[in-house]
Amino acid sequence: MMRGIKETFLEVTRAVFPLTLAVVLLLLLFVGISLNNLISFLIATILTAIGMTFFLTGVKLSMLPIGEAIGGDLPKHNSLAFIALVVFLLSSFVAVAEPNVSVLIGMIDSALQGSIDNNLLVISIACGVGILMVISILRIIYGTPIKYLFAVIYSFILVLSFFISDDYLAIAFDSGSVTTGAMFVPVLMGLGIGIASVLQDRSELDGFGLVGLATTGPIISIMLMGVLSS
Repeated sequence: MMRGIKETFLEVTRAVFPLTLAVVLLLLLFVGISLNNLISFLIATILTAIGMTFFLTGVKLSMLPIGEAIGGDLPKHNSLAFIALVVFLLSSFVAVAEPNVSVLIGMIDSALQGSIDNNLLVISIACGVGILMVISILRIIYGTPIKYLFAVIYSFILVLSFFISDDYLAIAFDSGSVTTGAMFVPVLMGLGIGIASVLQDRSELDGFGLVGLATTGPIISIMLMGVLSS
């Protein structure tokens, strides 16, 4: 476990250090910052790196194996309805728990001053993820080529883009991108790989592409919300 924490800390450091250095240089050269504020920023950065280290270590040690275990067990029940229900609930709850979603909701609320209900946005994102995850899992089970699914989904998104305002269009695509966070990806990738690994005529590679498909769920759900609001 300690080795895993050390490796994760090095990964976080490599990711955070260049960004921190760039921000410090910008603050010193162009913005101007007091010594106390600079020290506060550096302390907050260190705490962020430590927090991310423990968070990502927990995800690697628990969430990914849990996703694979659940995915490997679901096909044994021989019930598409049961598989669809579990996948929908699991992916929806993971989307709600994703920290990036909370950040996005807070930014939207700040920018639009509460003109869009936060709970409605969260439910819309969660349901969009859940429905697309169910479709993605059924794609694995039935062996449907992923390129056809992407073609249909993005064609639908393109059509919807002509019927919504610019605000909803921007929010829709950002809501899709935030569902690729540290909580979301390990669980759902593990779920897909777990299901694909126990199906006799599938390879584990069939479990990939789930995240790409799942990110289109919030895009479509927010777009539909924009169409209804107009």
